[in-house]
Amino acid sequence: MKIEDAIQQKRFTSEFHKAHINILYTSAWFSQQTTKLLKPFNISWQQFNILRILRGIHPQPATVKELTARMIDKMSNASRLVEKLKQKGLVDRIACDYDRRRVDISITEKGLEVLASAIALIDQAIDKDMRAISSEEATLLNNILDKLRE
Repeated sequence: MKIEDAIQQKRFTSEFHKAHINILYTSAWFSQQTTKLLKPFNISWQQFNILRILRGIHPQPATVKELTARMIDKMSNASRLVEKLKQKGLVDRIACDYDRRRVDISITEKGLEVLASAIALIDQAIDKDMRAISSEEATLLNNILDKLRE
């Protein structure tokens, strides 16, 4: 669907303005799709992101500071997200013996299982949603998005 139709706006100040709106709209759209897919697992996409980070460094733990630095959404409250994941039994919080301010977070076996199931659904959705573009177009899109953030 064209952005003009999606937001019912026919004119934009410039193609740059249109691209900016299109990126924001598409990001929100992907976020909504991901939220729907994660609902059966009772986790948000921010919690999913933390679980993926922890799985990536497993069996090593991470601190909240390390998680925050690696998260997609830097505005998320990582401490609160970790606490919710702990309540669900998906992560463990372990106080550091030599530094009382440091708390190590690691993913549990249950967390790994939930994450594996969630990733399977997300991967199917990505395959379906991204069929509209070729691998070369995906590479070009990635390069353009990286260039915008430089």
